[in-house]
Amino acid sequence: MKKIKNYIDGKLFEPKSKKYLKNFNPATGKVYSLTPNSGKEDVELAVRSAKKAFVVWSAKTKKERFKILMNLVEKIEDSFEFLVKAESIDTGKPEWLARSVDIPRCSENIRFFATASLHFDSKVHEMDGEAINYTLKEPIGVVGAISPWNLPLYLLTWKIAPALAAGNTVVAKPSEVTPYTAFLFSKICKKSGLPPGVINIIHGLGGSVGEEIVKHKSVSVISFTGGTKTGKRIASITSKQFKKTSLEMGGKNPNIVFSDTNINKAVNWAIKSSFLNQGQICLCGSRLFIESVVYEKFKDLFVKKTKSLVVGDPKEKNSFLGAVVSKDHMKNILTKISYAKKEGGGCFDWWKKKNIVR
Repeated sequence: MKKIKNYIDGKLFEPKSKKYLKNFNPATGKVYSLTPNSGKEDVELAVRSAKKAFVVWSAKTKKERFKILMNLVEKIEDSFEFLVKAESIDTGKPEWLARSVDIPRCSENIRFFATASLHFDSKVHEMDGEAINYTLKEPIGVVGAISPWNLPLYLLTWKIAPALAAGNTVVAKPSEVTPYTAFLFSKICKKSGLPPGVINIIHGLGGSVGEEIVKHKSVSVISFTGGTKTGKRIASITSKQFKKTSLEMGGKNPNIVFSDTNINKAVNWAIKSSFLNQGQICLCGSRLFIESVVYEKFKDLFVKKTKSLVVGDPKEKNSFLGAVVSKDHMKNILTKISYAKKEGGGCFDWWKKKNIVR
């Protein structure tokens, strides 16, 4: 059985506990690897490594950091097809989607921020000849990056790239549900010329690894994407330490359709926003508000096109939807569908009775 490892100080390590979590392929339901069930000791080693590396990395010129990051981009692109297949195994999403969105964005995220770092500007205010006030943008220190399972490598690099480009170092925690691509990314980092400790990747549960990263006094910044409950917990910890914190926790995003719209285009975009990536996107269109005069026309076309979507093997080119990410998530979805049917959700007559639409 393949064992995923933590990436600390430029090397791959087993967790100190020697304990592992089962990692399932969503499309088959079978265990295909083991993920480190890391804890406080592993986080401590990673933070210590990041602190040490910060001295070296932050002292490099912007141009030096740019060259190293662009080399990382090149190594990612060299491993493109391998990462595509790994992303599909990790998440259950169709390979064509990983090939067209997730993996290209990984390298583009790093390229974008590496390039932007060469063009940092600074505000200057002249004080009537008495003085000049100016702003310097300087690295802060160690950044804790906690990323979700729906876009595991895409969003991991979206957090890592700006931190590194600005001269910070990173301790990252990928989702324990989708750890494989992050593990492969750590191997790519080893080959890229990044100084040891600049990126550290620790695998494990949120309540152990994630919480330890958030609480650690030497971690100056926390970037989190995930659930609202976890975000509240993070905010309650970081606020006491006055840490810089970025929380992205999704939302209930509506698609609003008016009578003067192009119905075909509106339906096509509503389909994509509802079902792309199995609907597992934090900004997906989770609600549809439709002007009553076009409701029936829109509904009929939407239902027709939805029924034509192919749910199948992620390797097949015609599969629009693959597998949802886990058995627990599948149960959660089925529970919500059952509840919606029971409540009459989505039924125009039901909304009309409630006097919500006219």
